Amino acid sequence: MSSTQFRQNVVSRARRLVVKIGTGALTDKQGRLDVAFLGELAAQVAEMVRNGLGVTIVSSGAVGAGMAELDLTARPKTLPMLQATAAVGQGQLMRHFYDAFNSFGITVAQILVTRADFETRSQYLNIRNTIAALQELRAVPILNENDSVAVDELRFGDNDIIAAHVTNMLRADLLVLLSNVDGVLVGGKVVDVIDDPEAFAARLPESGPSRLGSGGIAAKLAAAHLVTSAGEVAIIANARVGRILPRLLGGEKLGTLCIPSPGKMTARRRWIGHASRIAGRIIVDDGAAKALLDKGSSLLPSGVVGVEGNFQKGDTIAVVDRADRQLARGLTNYSAQQTNAIKGLKTGQIAKAIGEKPYDEVVHRNNMTLL
Repeated sequence: MSSTQFRQNVVSRARRLVVKIGTGALTDKQGRLDVAFLGELAAQVAEMVRNGLGVTIVSSGAVGAGMAELDLTARPKTLPMLQATAAVGQGQLMRHFYDAFNSFGITVAQILVTRADFETRSQYLNIRNTIAALQELRAVPILNENDSVAVDELRFGDNDIIAAHVTNMLRADLLVLLSNVDGVLVGGKVVDVIDDPEAFAARLPESGPSRLGSGGIAAKLAAAHLVTSAGEVAIIANARVGRILPRLLGGEKLGTLCIPSPGKMTARRRWIGHASRIAGRIIVDDGAAKALLDKGSSLLPSGVVGVEGNFQKGDTIAVVDRADRQLARGLTNYSAQQTNAIKGLKTGQIAKAIGEKPYDEVVHRNNMTLL
């Protein structure tokens, strides 16, 4: 299927989408919030909501809004000042969103998140349920990272990745990453289609003309990979192109289209593979690696050759081969201590080694996402 056919036959049928708006798209040359542009964006989203689409926005711009409110001429450089500016700006950002959407009779809702909200299963589901309820009310959820309180270990550091996690969380049909350039650029030209964002990113230089916004090309391609590997579509496009969202949904050839992998991951596997926090690692031999990748088998203790970390039963662990390549992530049936005691053993030897045998598998295939 050609790019044009895919856009017209697949993208145009999207009913649920996540729109991420970058700082570069939301702010003017002085780094302050562009209120006029926000009004134009609200008009586009309002049109989609009236047509029955479920739209979720992930927005940057709190620091830019705070700079305007505090009359700062330059972006703060220290973390406390950035967080203080974001704290002032977040309220102003939502006020401008409220004003922009209110003129179209649409309510907006603020959801501030940190990394832990996605890594913890119960909080992850709470966010999903809240967004679903808001959209039933025909309100537009607007998410942003809680910059004012999040410390480094609880930060994603980039709203592109948050938008990808939200897309997977909602099983949305489409992620649109809006920036201030026309798409992924190579040699000054827009790349029309990418079928493997991770492999494409690996071939690009670390810096140069392909960088987009504050997150850069690496963050956008990483976000696109999270979405396409789960079976959904991502597009990287220029927010300032007139009526960009309706035109994309109309199948027009704009921006860079990232093609999804065949088949869609279940919601549970998306959380295990992409959002949950890794508590440790299990190293497997070549036979187990082949069984996992070729057959989608469960991980048995006989294939385990090493254990790293201090994980407990039910934690997410990374499964890696002897070459340190990550093969999968899954929920372990045994603690690190127990796994270490039964590694290399046949299932019939588990009870003798640890005094019980609640499971044959260290990680069952139903609780595993292959990577």
